[in-house]
Order: sequence, then structure tokens, then C-alpha cells
Amino acid sequence: MGRPANSAGGPVSVIPSVVRLTPAGREDFFRLHSRANGCDWCQCVAWWFPTWHGWGERSAEENRTLRQSLFEGGEDDGYLLYAQNEPVGWCQVGRRDRLGKIVTEYRLTPEPNVWAVTCLLLVPQVRGRGWARLSLEEILRDLPARGAAAVEAYPSRGDHLAAEDIWTGPESLFLGL
Repeated sequence: MGRPANSAGGPVSVIPSVVRLTPAGREDFFRLHSRANGCDWCQCVAWWFPTWHGWGERSAEENRTLRQSLFEGGEDDGYLLYAQNEPVGWCQVGRRDRLGKIVTEYRLTPEPNVWAVTCLLLVPQVRGRGWARLSLEEILRDLPARGAAAVEAYPSRGDHLAAEDIWTGPESLFLGL
């Protein structure tokens, strides 16, 4: 996605906006988590599935059905990033202890006011612009008003990781926040 030009021929700055997911944004969630963006399989339900055993054998339809059932139960667990009124990013965040898999996998003591950033997604066309960092900064400003006393993340470590390997975010994204 190239930068659009203004009437004088110069680039137009696109300022993304971060919006808390509500029922009104669910269709945008599904538009973002699509085959066109290379992310139609997971539907951001990996942490909701009880174990990693069998996770890789699930179908995109099974994951979409699980996501839909989460929505129907009122679980709007994240924030969408928009650019020019189009969804271009997603960050899953919510109370950490609602995701038993995280508590178990990392051997955590339950703490009801600890929240967790558990998934990040940017469409390929907007990667490398600093928008993931911008999103996290906005989200972290919003979370205290929602009851978060602390926020955790579980980033991927290493150099030159492929996009599919950093779905929890690269470690460098979280440093200094």
C-alpha cells in the first residue's frame, strides 16, 4: 500500500486510530482476520483453546465458530486499528486470568487485576510504520480506566523472526513502554 498523494502531489499522512472492540466492530474484526490478509485460520482464539494439543489440526471454520461463540458471550477482547476507516490491525488484550492456558503455561498465580496483551496483527501493507507501537501506547493509556492494575505481555524473542512467528509481538515492541 503506497502513500496516497494530496492534490499538490505530496504524500498524505495517514493517522491511524485505535478503537476498543465493541459488537459494532465485529464485522471489521472478521474482515481483518481474512484470507486476503493471510490470517483467516486463527481468528485470535489460540489462547482460548484449552491446550496446544490438537491446536494445529483445527480448521479455520472451527476457529471462526469459537470466535463467534466468544462474541456471542460478550467477549470483545481487544482493540482494532483503523486507517482511513479500514481495519488494518488488531490487539487482543483483556484480563489475563480469563485465559487459563496462559496461567497454566506460564505457571502464574491468578491476579484478577492483571491484564495481558496476547496477540498483535497488522496487515502486511502497514507493517514497518511504527503502528504496532502506537497501538500499544494508546491501549496502555486506556487500560487503567478499565481496571487494569498491571499489564503483561508474552513477546517472541529473537532476530529476523517471520511475521507468523511474532503473533504475540516481538520483544523489541514492548521495551521501554
